[in-house]
Amino acid sequence: MTPSKWVRIWNERLPDVPLSLHAVSPAEAFGALREGAADAGLVRLPVDGDDLSAIPLYTETTVVVVPKDHLFAAVEEVSAEDLAEELVLHPLDDTLDWERPPGRPAFERPATTADAIELVAAGVGVLAVPQSLARLHHRKDLTYRTLDGVPQSRVALSWPAADEAPDLVEEFIGIVRGRTVNSTRGRRAEELKGRKEQKPAKSGKPARTGKPAAGSRTSGRPAARKGGTGGSARGGRSGKPRRRS
Repeated sequence: MTPSKWVRIWNERLPDVPLSLHAVSPAEAFGALREGAADAGLVRLPVDGDDLSAIPLYTETTVVVVPKDHLFAAVEEVSAEDLAEELVLHPLDDTLDWERPPGRPAFERPATTADAIELVAAGVGVLAVPQSLARLHHRKDLTYRTLDGVPQSRVALSWPAADEAPDLVEEFIGIVRGRTVNSTRGRRAEELKGRKEQKPAKSGKPARTGKPAAGSRTSGRPAARKGGTGGSARGGRSGKPRRRS
């Protein structure tokens, strides 16, 4: 998987919280979450147990890895039926949920996908894998083509099950699901909410002299000055005081 985009967004939103990435094999991923070695993980479905939560992110294309001089290298897409006469390697760490792998099975299953890639490079069979694994194990002497009519791998974000995900896990969930800063939940959202609540209200513009503010009532008499200090308000026309008769 290539989580570089999500890491970049994390660093922009939470620069004070380092995000550490650890690569593990598919067989080790769920154990790392259960043992607390990781707060969350990008895994392949299905999740093996009710003690882990998961949200699907996307479905990955399945490809067939072949030597560059293989017949399949001349086409853009291959079907499962096209593999009928091919020796198809099925490593023990295969992440695809096969009911029955296509093609002719090898006498012995390779231990890992990396071992299977070496066999393909040696001209021993072909290999069906999710596209990201084909990119991970890229070699100059190998290529891959889209494989149609076969299982596909679903990628998900998983974390230990709880009533509510921890704030920082919720932050990462929001990032991988494309939430904006304003719509995300978690610690960052609480900070933004707090800033809005603490923001002072804007003061209104003072009313122009000689004109009452909307909705107010005035007697038309000038306001009296008190003490001769400060900025007193100006009323209507000033004039001499009337003499009492």
